[in-house]
Amino acid sequence: MATVDYNTEDENDVSDMPITGCTESAPASIPLIEDHDYAASPLIVVDRIKYETMSREIEELRRQLESYHLTQGFGLQRFATSPEDIRYYTRFPSYEHLMAFWNLIQEATSRMVRVTSGQKSLSTSTSTESPVNRPTKLLPIDELFLFLNYLATGCTQRELCHKFNIHRAIVSRILVSWSNFLYTLLGSVSIWMAPGRVRANCPADFSGTYKNTQVILDCTEMRCQTPSSLLLQSEVFSTYKSHSTFKALIGMSPHGALTFVSALFEGSISDKEIFRHSGITSLLTPEMDIMVDKGFLVDELVPGKVHRPAFLSKQAQMSELDVLRTQSIARLRVHVERLIRRVKENKLFDTVIPLSISGSINQMFTVACLFTNYQYGPLVKKWVVD
Repeated sequence: MATVDYNTEDENDVSDMPITGCTESAPASIPLIEDHDYAASPLIVVDRIKYETMSREIEELRRQLESYHLTQGFGLQRFATSPEDIRYYTRFPSYEHLMAFWNLIQEATSRMVRVTSGQKSLSTSTSTESPVNRPTKLLPIDELFLFLNYLATGCTQRELCHKFNIHRAIVSRILVSWSNFLYTLLGSVSIWMAPGRVRANCPADFSGTYKNTQVILDCTEMRCQTPSSLLLQSEVFSTYKSHSTFKALIGMSPHGALTFVSALFEGSISDKEIFRHSGITSLLTPEMDIMVDKGFLVDELVPGKVHRPAFLSKQAQMSELDVLRTQSIARLRVHVERLIRRVKENKLFDTVIPLSISGSINQMFTVACLFTNYQYGPLVKKWVVD
């Protein structure tokens, strides 16, 4: 029987047979798993110079971002470094001056009664505010800035809602709330001065005949929107301005401080009647003289002396004494007109007042008048009171 020799040279060795899918130049490799080196240090080595450079860049970008937010938001801090802008938007001469006033009223703002709290109990509406229960997203100081902006620029409420990025109804509520708040707060401070203090601060210009002058009085009128009612039209129409107006009586002490402001009356009222109904007669005593314009025929209403320019009456010309007296009174009385001009630098009162704010215009006007004692220096530089 024949046998087969499996070890012959003709047969190929199995190890020499090629494997499909593999090449001799790229032998298969098995990845090795490296063990964790627990002895390695946890500290990461960083280039210190590069680290400090990047830190400075990050800090600079952070400051730029904060500056960007300030420039994008319309608030008091945006104009803190610009006295011109502060004066334009608030009538205060500088940011420091405004902040000094804010420090006087800041504590009282936490007890402000807002119009949105009218249906709540008094204890709830006068509770201390916090960022959580504050009725608007604006800070209280920015709400004050909004109110001052409205008085100073005379812009519309629609413009304010776009500037401060809040709803128009919120703007209206802020204006009403702050006008009532400041009217109550500033109105609680007595501005009427005792005769002794007035004489102690009386400028030398008032010496002699006018040394006992307690107050210089004058009326001012502000144009308002004409109402649709014919009856109201006849009441607010002023023949002097040939327009519908509101009218008020303003009083100034001889050294230039505002010491009296009346409520607003309809434009058709006379100077004598507004003097009668303003309440100033209850403040006057026999030792107090007043200085007025020709329209104030109030001698019977004043217990003291009335300094008023002389009338020509039926004379062909005034006497020399009357001319000199009229000139001296006019030279002193003109300062109350300068005080009124300061009030009307608030453009709201130098334009046609819309009837939509007639419910708060009396408070706004009174607050603007009282602000003149906080916003400005003396009317005349030499009238500086120590």
